[in-house]
Amino acid sequence: MSSTESLQSFSSVWDNRSMWSNRSCPLEEEALRLPLAVLYSLIFLFGLLGNLLALWVFLFLHRRRNSVRVFLINVALADLVLLACLPFRVLYHALGNVWTLGPRMCRVVGNLFYMNMYVSITLLGLISLDRYLKIMGSHRGRRWLRGRSWSLVTCGLLWGLSVLMAVPMMALAEGNEEPGKCYQYKQRKHARGKAYFNLVMVAVFWLVFVVLLVSYGQIARRLLRASQDKPHLPNAARYARTARKSFVVPLLFTVCFVPYHAFRGFYVASQLQDISCETRRLMDRTNEAVLLLSALNSCLDPVMYFLLSGSVRRATLQALAQCLRLHAEPPATNSSTTELRRTSVSHASTTAVLDTSRCSLGNITTLRSQHTDLHPHSEPCVHRSGLSD
Repeated sequence: MSSTESLQSFSSVWDNRSMWSNRSCPLEEEALRLPLAVLYSLIFLFGLLGNLLALWVFLFLHRRRNSVRVFLINVALADLVLLACLPFRVLYHALGNVWTLGPRMCRVVGNLFYMNMYVSITLLGLISLDRYLKIMGSHRGRRWLRGRSWSLVTCGLLWGLSVLMAVPMMALAEGNEEPGKCYQYKQRKHARGKAYFNLVMVAVFWLVFVVLLVSYGQIARRLLRASQDKPHLPNAARYARTARKSFVVPLLFTVCFVPYHAFRGFYVASQLQDISCETRRLMDRTNEAVLLLSALNSCLDPVMYFLLSGSVRRATLQALAQCLRLHAEPPATNSSTTELRRTSVSHASTTAVLDTSRCSLGNITTLRSQHTDLHPHSEPCVHRSGLSD
């Protein structure tokens, strides 16, 4: 027998042994099946509505064309692609934890989910870095960051690299797939490459997490110092409020992503060694719980935009109010229609002037030195969490 035939024979024996081991140790908890289906359905519905609304505001209602707007559009797109993977998971749990679409479709859906989760994580880190550099960076750096070209290039590179890494994962079988199963714990002693890749992504998350904490921590410190050193300024109270709210993004990041990635290292390590059936079941159930929190972030991101961005909030509320007004009012005559248009144009012009005088999404001015006396009416416009007040 040749060495190739021996290798194929060994691989076949291992695949059969792995499938027998999985069947002799059923991992899924029947009591979790219905709650998971319901929770993923709710995340899908609320996340879909919220991200479509956010995307509509960013593309058609928001006036500013800056780097943060580019990043937020891409976050919304990544969340929508991730959400598109959830109905497959709902169907899987609804059918009794049975996958009917074949192993290749399982790989496609699973890798798309994880790819867009990490794209979203990286983009949130880039937003924090963008805000930090525009507040704390040099004048030359601020001039470079003021435009949106760098954010367009960065997002293009991020998407390209993500697709380049995800496509081989989708195309190549691991050899340990169990028929009729998709979202379950798998041994990877003979698929170590993917296990090590997962560990690399865990390291990427912790790097982004540190950048995000440092950036927002420094932003909050600068804003608090500005409000304390110049309490007589008209916007001093706003600076303090903005500093406190700048911790909302790290808080959501911690709640949604930290449990998953704190557990992920133990999960991957267990896949590379022989463990008992009970330990496998514990790993599988814990992974389901922390992964649910990660998916929850996709429907909390739009809430974050609305709560932290004054310009997004105003644009959304004005658009909703206009829609409700149009549905509530009877059809107008030509003269009243003309008057309504004039009023709308006047209101839009007034809003534009107000927005120009306030902080708007992604356009930030550096806080000046403590030793510089600021005129009471010319203090800089300050942002919170990469979003406007």
